Amino acid sequence: MYAELWTFKKDVPTREIEGFEVEARDGSIGKIDEATDDVGRACVVVDTGPWIFGRKVVIPAGTIERIDVDDKKISVALTKEQIKDSPEYDPAQFDEGYRTRLGTYYEPYLH
Repeated sequence: MYAELWTFKKDVPTREIEGFEVEARDGSIGKIDEATDDVGRACVVVDTGPWIFGRKVVIPAGTIERIDVDDKKISVALTKEQIKDSPEYDPAQFDEGYRTRLGTYYEPYLH
């Protein structure tokens, strides 16, 4: 199950989704700042803008439900609150320990 969390459900051109709007189940949360399709580590970094005071969050690829290339929008299987309460993103601390904390946090929401 853990590997499923860090894998896109289909082939996704990650460079093409940077800048896309991100929609949670209950509204917009920001735009994709970065995306990676590294095997077993795929995720997007979302700039939440003023929604949670400019904080960036990491969302594992496995939580992405839909990608609309025409409207430049992705939908995730998470609520705004679930995303807001996620472990804080620090690019200097983006290591295995952080990924483990993210996996532990997000994994229950895949069901």
